[in-house]
Amino acid sequence: MAATPVSSVYIASPEGDTGKSTVALGVLQALAATTPRVGVFRPITRSATGRDYILELLLEYSTSDVDYDQAIGVTYEQVHEDPDAAISEIVMRYHAVAKQCDAVLVLGSDYTDVASPSELRFNARIAVNLGAPVLLVVRGIGRTPDELGQLVELCRNELVAEHAKLAAVIANRCLPEQLEADAEALAKVCAVPSWTLPEVPLLQAPTMEELREAIGGEIYSGDPELMHREALHVMVGGMTAEHILERLTDGVAVIAPGDRSDVLLALVNAHEAEGFPSLAGIIMNGGIRPQPPIARLMAGLKPRLPILATELGTYETAKATALTRGRVSLSSMRKVDTALAVMEERVDPRELLRQIEVPIPNIVTPQMFEYQLIERARNDRKRIVLPEGDDDRILRAAGRVLQRKIADLTILGDEAAVRGRAAELGVNIDAAEVLDPQTCPLRDEFAEEYARLRAHKGMTVDRAREYIGDISYFGTMMVHMGVADGMVSGAAHTTAHTIRPSFEIIKTEPGVSTVSSVFLMCLADRVLVYGDCAVVPDPTSDQLADIAISSARTAAQFGIDPRVAMLSYSTGESGTGADVDKVRDATKFVHDRAPELLVEGPIQYDAAIEPTVAKTKLPNSAVAGQATVFIFPDLNTGNNTYKAVQRSAGAVAIGPVLQGLNKPVNDLSRGALVADIVNTVAITAIQAQQEA
Repeated sequence: MAATPVSSVYIASPEGDTGKSTVALGVLQALAATTPRVGVFRPITRSATGRDYILELLLEYSTSDVDYDQAIGVTYEQVHEDPDAAISEIVMRYHAVAKQCDAVLVLGSDYTDVASPSELRFNARIAVNLGAPVLLVVRGIGRTPDELGQLVELCRNELVAEHAKLAAVIANRCLPEQLEADAEALAKVCAVPSWTLPEVPLLQAPTMEELREAIGGEIYSGDPELMHREALHVMVGGMTAEHILERLTDGVAVIAPGDRSDVLLALVNAHEAEGFPSLAGIIMNGGIRPQPPIARLMAGLKPRLPILATELGTYETAKATALTRGRVSLSSMRKVDTALAVMEERVDPRELLRQIEVPIPNIVTPQMFEYQLIERARNDRKRIVLPEGDDDRILRAAGRVLQRKIADLTILGDEAAVRGRAAELGVNIDAAEVLDPQTCPLRDEFAEEYARLRAHKGMTVDRAREYIGDISYFGTMMVHMGVADGMVSGAAHTTAHTIRPSFEIIKTEPGVSTVSSVFLMCLADRVLVYGDCAVVPDPTSDQLADIAISSARTAAQFGIDPRVAMLSYSTGESGTGADVDKVRDATKFVHDRAPELLVEGPIQYDAAIEPTVAKTKLPNSAVAGQATVFIFPDLNTGNNTYKAVQRSAGAVAIGPVLQGLNKPVNDLSRGALVADIVNTVAITAIQAQQEA
């Protein structure tokens, strides 16, 4: 059983609408990047029955085994009935959580309709009783810098009165043009680190689904997937169609009665038309539906744009939508990414963690490893080409990569279609370059180079131009010619379609004749390398040696000290047979080609990973019991093993990561999630850094 965590932080505010969830997400990410088991605790929640959406969000990003019910202290009702008893209950429940964690993020109360002016003091009392320093979050919007400084000074006095320790101050939702002045005002009154975050309209914007709930409406037509898009502005379309069109902006939702056929048709067409803003949706009010001929015409246009219908009148609809504030919740990934990006850009995580005394760990969790990947990629940004611009997952991943500045991107596809669909999805890819292989001026240059490379196969420039029109060949040629630093593809194409052009164009790096792959297997407390699990079906001993050397290099690239285990069903000299001999020969080849590597083989998996087994089977081995790189004798064994470990041990499998090529190209699973694509882009960027 773990002791009480040595680090914790209490996020508190003196008012509502400060955007504490934005700050909490960023702090949670910083903790999870440096601490193995990070838990979340909510001392006061709104009710015992309703779900706390902020707590649900934070628990999703925490790394401990604390569940929702464990993470709750008491309700507001319990606090008002007996404050002292409530604090006792909070302390008891907090320590139950702390026993399962190495660090705990404690999120203070939300200033609901039962809040009182003494709520900050009560949060301070809780923080003192939990032994947690306070990260104070205040709202900057609507205040001058002097007023902001006065508020922070007042809050500090409140905390001091309760003997709470102030660790840092964050002024959130500041006017962008006032950020530096606000920062100076904080510095004058704070003896602790302080930061300012800008007001980001997206974080307060409601989704179309949240607007639907607010107006008690129904979905009349449109793509249900787009109901998650945020409405950055709501406009009442009470004027003529031409004047409404003049006032449209990206992400606007327009309120119009269902009998205004001119307005409805104009809006549907404008959303689809090139050169017009991409709308969030249309809200038909007044309980009126379009007349049958207009309804047929609208249906014939097959609009993806969400169109809602409500019985409310114009005033009631406008009022309900104006009062609807968007939530940063589990379903709003764009808001989550935006919140994380804002914190990463404006707050120094190392300084913050120093204030809450987070210890340096000696293990690596999946979350820590993924954070390290993102950080390394961001420190030396590379340009990665994503050929599959017609896949929604690719566009969503591209938005996250660009927002968090992981890499620069080139997306392949028809520019109007790619940017139009991204806008519909609410994904910002403005910073990406979009190229169409069919019309790009580079096509002729690429065709000539491809014809030169394949001249020995009788390739002509005319035939090469046809090949280069294919997205995989075009993307691979971009990498070969230095227009891009790496490529990530395969979400909608086979592995062969993705990597065949690489064999023909990029080819293998010097001294390597085999292109292979590894999975980075993130276990609960360490990261292992498994190879090959995706490319070479039945490697020869020579190929197996190539795979081992390449896998060791890949491990080193990602900060894993390579100790290579050449796996077999036999350990040491105990077994015989063709399969064991293949591994034995491969181990000898590795010794000859890379004598500096620590390698052992043949060896069984248990002897390679478990020290107690290693002491019995290979007591004098420098690898046995502590291997980090596991080389499987064939694809059948490797693929099944990585999947078994992934599913049975709950490991996070990142990959496949291709290795042995002159320049980085990586293949995605066709079932890849958006997070998988983001990780693969980061990996490809890191590989490109090694090539530079």
